[in-house]
Amino acid sequence: MPLIPPPAAPTQPRPVPAWRRLATSGLSLALAACAPMSPLVPAPAVAASAAVSPVAPVAIEGARGPVSAARSQQIVENLKANPGQPESILDRHLAIESAVTGSPLVADNAVTLLQDGDATYRAMFEAIAKAKHHINMETYILQDDETGRRFADALIAKRQQGLQVNVLHDSVGTIDTPAAFFDRLKAAGIRVVEYNPVNPLQAKSGWDINERDHRKLLVVDGEVAFLGGINISAVYSSGSAPKKRPKAPPPAASAASATSASADSSNEGRPWRDTDVRIEGPVVAELQKIFLDTWVRQKGEPLNTADYLPARRQARDKHVVRAIASSPDESYSAIYATLMSSIDHAEKEILITMAYFVPDAQLVGALSRAAQRGVDVRLILPRHSDAKLVLSAGRAQYGALLESGVKLYERRTVLLHAKSAVIDGVWSTVGSANLDWRSFLHNQELNAVVLGDEFGAQMQKAFARDLAQSDPVTLQAWNQRPLGERLRGWLGQLLQYWL
Repeated sequence: MPLIPPPAAPTQPRPVPAWRRLATSGLSLALAACAPMSPLVPAPAVAASAAVSPVAPVAIEGARGPVSAARSQQIVENLKANPGQPESILDRHLAIESAVTGSPLVADNAVTLLQDGDATYRAMFEAIAKAKHHINMETYILQDDETGRRFADALIAKRQQGLQVNVLHDSVGTIDTPAAFFDRLKAAGIRVVEYNPVNPLQAKSGWDINERDHRKLLVVDGEVAFLGGINISAVYSSGSAPKKRPKAPPPAASAASATSASADSSNEGRPWRDTDVRIEGPVVAELQKIFLDTWVRQKGEPLNTADYLPARRQARDKHVVRAIASSPDESYSAIYATLMSSIDHAEKEILITMAYFVPDAQLVGALSRAAQRGVDVRLILPRHSDAKLVLSAGRAQYGALLESGVKLYERRTVLLHAKSAVIDGVWSTVGSANLDWRSFLHNQELNAVVLGDEFGAQMQKAFARDLAQSDPVTLQAWNQRPLGERLRGWLGQLLQYWL
């Protein structure tokens, strides 16, 4: 039976007792190595846009809802580097993205690319300080450290000014955060909801210890939003830019060292490299709806939806953005489906920067096919990781990718936590979703897709900066990797469903 069946008529599933979930998890784990892993996304979902005409009408929404065909065409022209061209790569990617059903493509947004914790936190604190009505925060990790307490203080200060403040945090992600931290927020009048509590007796909406809320989202006044990979923790506070130009390693040694450095080096003190975006404009309403939906499903205190969904405001910018959420409740991940579709239709280049990379056969095949048809496919992956078994599981796929012509690089000196991609310089995504089974089967995730070459150029420059701090992985060096790395890769693949 496939892990992700094709979409079918909705049915009401029979609740599975918690004891049975625990009792069967060990057996499932033991059988994982024996059973072939099914595709993460059913073929019809990936191929939905295959027959889309490059000149098909693109459905775009604005501040007041769907716009006319003429206005849609004007928006598309405004996004082009060279307006007036009868057909362009952007036209084709817009048509393809529009064909992938789900949340709408929304125009007239301002999007700011943010890198690393210092810049992202500054922008978030600035938005919180300017808040006038409400603040909604959804996060996987919220630690009781210097950074976490700064956020707590800022949120409490706004609540004392009379604003509505709602915080949604994951139970596993905050398992080390003392209850007193959240009690202080609650005592100040902040509504706090724990997503899928570890204790099944506290479960509000079913219970599955493996289902987690991995999203990172901050919405202020329904007008400004932040999303990406960054959690609320002091580990993100330092920047990842090198303090001085590093000495390049010998070419023959760089790839070989990339397969072993993480196992031998401590991660303590390494800066975290992450990517987020600040979005202002009508698409923020879609992000707000995503937050409110999870709040309702987790039985949070009833909120007056009208207070949180003000009339859409047009930002003074031209970005077309799609907010895409995924959940374990869905038949397949919309984030994964739209990424796969964009990879399959890539024409020039695919640039991916990814923290946790444990690809399934579908993704390996899509990247390999792209490289074989002449697309420049480059991936920047971690050399060091806080999840070393995940790192080894992903590296086990290096051989197939390298043989097909995919270029792999490993980022040195930092803990890479970014989850981003830019394709053909016009299709970009930033969010919380990794390219692994956990993100696309077990987690709630949230990404933004941004269409246009202006933002795409910023993403390309960010990729180039990371590439300058990365070492290539060669097929020859990979084939000569030590036995220990091979064994860790085998074990990681055995457990990849659960990592």
